[in-house]
Amino acid sequence: MALHHGRSLSLPSSSHPAVSQFDESLSRLRSSEATCSSLSSFNARINGLRNLYESIDDLLLLSHIQQTVSEECVDDFIRLLDACSSVRDLISLAKQDIRDLLSAVRRKDVQGVNTYLASRKKSKKMIQKSLKNLRHSASAASESASMLKDAESVAISMLESLLSYVLGHESKRSLLSKLMHSKKVSDVENEFNKVESFLQLNKENELVNHIKEMDSDIQVVEEDLESIFRQLIKTRVSLLNILNN
Repeated sequence: MALHHGRSLSLPSSSHPAVSQFDESLSRLRSSEATCSSLSSFNARINGLRNLYESIDDLLLLSHIQQTVSEECVDDFIRLLDACSSVRDLISLAKQDIRDLLSAVRRKDVQGVNTYLASRKKSKKMIQKSLKNLRHSASAASESASMLKDAESVAISMLESLLSYVLGHESKRSLLSKLMHSKKVSDVENEFNKVESFLQLNKENELVNHIKEMDSDIQVVEEDLESIFRQLIKTRVSLLNILNN
């Protein structure tokens, strides 16, 4: 099995800095799995994931690590790259939808708002399908213990968390119930749910201000995802070079 962690490396974890870096990055990512409660809070996790794969690139320079690389490594990376690409595309779509809604609200274009709601409904179905695929990948990644499998597992977990956040954690019924009880959108935590809340309450000015802040945060997330995608491409190239030599 590819790139086995710990004692499977046949060396103490302290014998190479990249191993320690990998362990620290992995531990940090795992401890932060339950702390993402806003778009901006995903930035640290995505950047941490990039650092994790940078340490793997360093490990792949070691000859005894190279000897453990197999076809399975490349297959796993294709699966992970596909997942990352899908999530990146969905985030880009969510950003464009938000920007289109902002334009519609400013123009007082009711049809434009309805177009956003229709697109949002379609996006949710796409997200649910992608989440199903991610959960299948998560199951496959947990079948064995290795460095690459550990990294894939936390990567998929992060992507799953991000998509779940974009999907919205609350049902429409519970969201409306909360709004009817308090009439305060500030009681709604999820930024995507807040958009629907402002629309329900016809709070145009608050909606415009919220979307402006949200657009900035989602832009950063999109750029971070592009960065980790490029890093994953680099790691996959390293795996292919090792396998073909």
